[in-house]
Amino acid sequence: MATVKLIADSGATKTEWCLIEGAKKRTLLTAGISPYFLSTADIVSLLQQELIPRLRKAKIQEVFYYGTGCANPNNVKIVRKALQLLFPSANIEVTHDLMGAARALCGRDKGIACILGTGSNSCYFNGKKITRNSPGLGYVLGDEGSGAYLGRKVIQYYLYGIFDEELRGRFDLSFTTTPSEILENVYKKHLPNRYLASFTLFLAENRGHYMIENILEDGLNDFFFQHLCRYPEVWKYPLHFTGGVAYVFRDVVKQLCGHYEFELGTILRNPMQGLIKFHT
Repeated sequence: MATVKLIADSGATKTEWCLIEGAKKRTLLTAGISPYFLSTADIVSLLQQELIPRLRKAKIQEVFYYGTGCANPNNVKIVRKALQLLFPSANIEVTHDLMGAARALCGRDKGIACILGTGSNSCYFNGKKITRNSPGLGYVLGDEGSGAYLGRKVIQYYLYGIFDEELRGRFDLSFTTTPSEILENVYKKHLPNRYLASFTLFLAENRGHYMIENILEDGLNDFFFQHLCRYPEVWKYPLHFTGGVAYVFRDVVKQLCGHYEFELGTILRNPMQGLIKFHT
């Protein structure tokens, strides 16, 4: 009889779950789980409401949880304890989202795994574990090539008056906002990285304009130059990507791989498809 498995790919905003029962696979969505903000009791309560009833009393034997904040050992304990309370007879593995990306993208092969979503990150995966990681400094000091990074460029071009009249008009039609409102959202409100990343939609909708292409090429090149070029393995093994930014702007990613003479591997919108393959 096949082992019943539950895989989770968890971010701060949403968590994607996949229940695997033999050949049957079912995907479920719940709210995001950030152990920086949620206690074990909070996580248990959230999952009892949003996940457990939808599992239809499936007897879970293995749980593989990949989550934001789970590079921190204290956060791993918070999440693991919650999952142990909910699935007391299951074998449980809790690890970070970069390991999830590495397994989803590389499988059991060597390669460079990159996340380009709201934030950015990368690592060298030797087929079993991550042995090298370019430090992620977050959206204030780093996150080159991420949605927050590219969105910040859009805001700079708008507020500095760099956009030409046509682009400025398009921006005003897309976002009914003011300079003071933008600054308040960035400096005073909750989750400014997500707010900044929301402006990548403007880039996607206005492809072909030279200023838009400049923002994309410069922003993504910063990720390649600052991070990927630091891996000695990058010229030996394939370079893989996951995340909305990498997927939507995959033509620019492909172009930069050609420029740097990197071998481009897989580009996934999100890691779940690859994680299902890895765990089955």
